[in-house]
Amino acid sequence: MSGKYEAVIGLEVHAQLQTLSKLFCGDSTTFGAEPNTHVSAITLGHPGTLPKTNKLAIEYAIKMGIACNCEIELHNYFARKNYFYPDLPKGYQISQHTTPICKNGYITITTSVEEKNILLNRIHLEEDAGKSIHDIYEDATCVDLNRAGTPLIEIVTEPCLQNSDEAYQYLTELRKLVRWIEICDGNMEEGSLRCDANISIRLKGEKKLGTRVEVKNLNSIRNVKKAIDFEIERMINVVESGGTITQQTKSFDTATDTTFAIRDKEEANDYRYFADPDLAPFHLTENFIQQIQSSLPALPQQLIKSLQEKYLLSEYDAKQLCDDKVTVNYFFATASENKNYKAIANWLIGPIKQYLNDEGTSFENIFLQPKILAALIQIIDEGKINFSVAATKLLPVLMKENIEPLVLAESLNLIQVSNVADIDIWVNEVITAMPDKVAEYKKGKKGLIGLFVGEVKKRSKGKADPKLVTTLLEEKLK
Repeated sequence: MSGKYEAVIGLEVHAQLQTLSKLFCGDSTTFGAEPNTHVSAITLGHPGTLPKTNKLAIEYAIKMGIACNCEIELHNYFARKNYFYPDLPKGYQISQHTTPICKNGYITITTSVEEKNILLNRIHLEEDAGKSIHDIYEDATCVDLNRAGTPLIEIVTEPCLQNSDEAYQYLTELRKLVRWIEICDGNMEEGSLRCDANISIRLKGEKKLGTRVEVKNLNSIRNVKKAIDFEIERMINVVESGGTITQQTKSFDTATDTTFAIRDKEEANDYRYFADPDLAPFHLTENFIQQIQSSLPALPQQLIKSLQEKYLLSEYDAKQLCDDKVTVNYFFATASENKNYKAIANWLIGPIKQYLNDEGTSFENIFLQPKILAALIQIIDEGKINFSVAATKLLPVLMKENIEPLVLAESLNLIQVSNVADIDIWVNEVITAMPDKVAEYKKGKKGLIGLFVGEVKKRSKGKADPKLVTTLLEEKLK
């Protein structure tokens, strides 16, 4: 970005709520069904049908509001938002307008520079539209109404983000949060989490916002970052060349990492909002909100602090464990069996995570029981086996079979040799076999100690206690 300019970015995120039925009727919300099979007279907007509000959707919206430090609106109603949707049969969308259920609030992010609160304007409830499909026929558009009426929350930030990195971190935290409190699966590829980015630039020091461009329906966090970077650079080039930025609605081309205009947008749209006459207003009580708050799990920021203070983990380890709720819960389950908290964190962040990644799975599907991992760490701490052998020889078996680690180590003849006499023989063999390296070591190349230890490891087939090996080598090489 040119040093003369600064970007101003606001994000609007639509999150599909994980209710079994739609916002105003009992039609299923299951993803992937045959087109137009999850529809009823209400979804199809037939005259005379009466919608009924999904109570669980309201609870989920309140959960998100509490998690985002919002004020919860006690007196709510739904409004009709009138404009043409080819894939919403009623001809209007039911949304919240003057009374968003959640107001203000923030989500905290950590950038490479600072910790920052991304301010929210509102979180409101609305129904989703259906899906228009343009690539089946050359001369016709197909409409699938299965998604029409699915409950959404729209999370709207203030225009307070300054670059694509902040947007990336914010969306990462937001997706983690909706998954953490189990209100949305966060699957951007399936469209259950979608982002619109509003982007403008202005001269540094200016207070007035520049002309904005809205990039719609970005379906991955990486694409949001790319779209923002492209638009900022494009806008600067337009201004620097003497042009004028046009307020537009745009889409993102993933093949070229560029944006293209869908339509020019007027300054204001007359959606003719009015309270939906078929839906009664809903009023919340403080007691109802308190019940929802008490049902929330501990949130990531709270757990990161607890892991540092109670379990004495580093900030890095704590944040890695809190990447998702399943992982940190696995840590707590293991920590109840073994007090070597640092070792547990190392295993979860290191070898176990690597194994799961290689297998294309996650902690949600892990076979290894916490008590087995605790037992594995115990025999390492007791010197019966070393970490390297445990990670390469035992872990792959334990990830598939429920066996006591000590029994497995014994059956594979991997119990560590700590007998000085046995190790002394291997050490002497290595020193005798490598006279040139011994001479180099004695001349000051102390880094060669790792080579000697490795050779002893080979001769012992990994069974020699590496600490004892190092001690004996250093004594003999003086």
